[in-house]
Amino acid sequence: MSPTIGAIVIPVSDLESAKSVYSALYGEPHTDQPYYVGYSVDGFEVGLSPQGDLSVGPVAFNDVDDVDAVRAALIAAGAAEQSAPREVAPGVRVCVLTDPNGNPVGLRGA
Repeated sequence: MSPTIGAIVIPVSDLESAKSVYSALYGEPHTDQPYYVGYSVDGFEVGLSPQGDLSVGPVAFNDVDDVDAVRAALIAAGAAEQSAPREVAPGVRVCVLTDPNGNPVGLRGA
């Protein structure tokens, strides 16, 4: 699989207020938890996270087959780790790296 941007996660300080706005735009979320609210927009994931870094802004997540292999390749190319790989759903792991300019690069996959 070629990397494809499959999700964007938007950091929010007030999840309930943000959920009201995005629900008005996208309809009912498919996931509605205190730690994450997710919407499917024509197969593209738009998520709200109260755990995100507001100073960084939204993070685009690239869907990859092997998070560890792509992570290692990006670090070897000069990226830095912002958050280590972690499981967010059964069989789905995410991590965030930064490019040399500090821009976030999210990875999502197995």
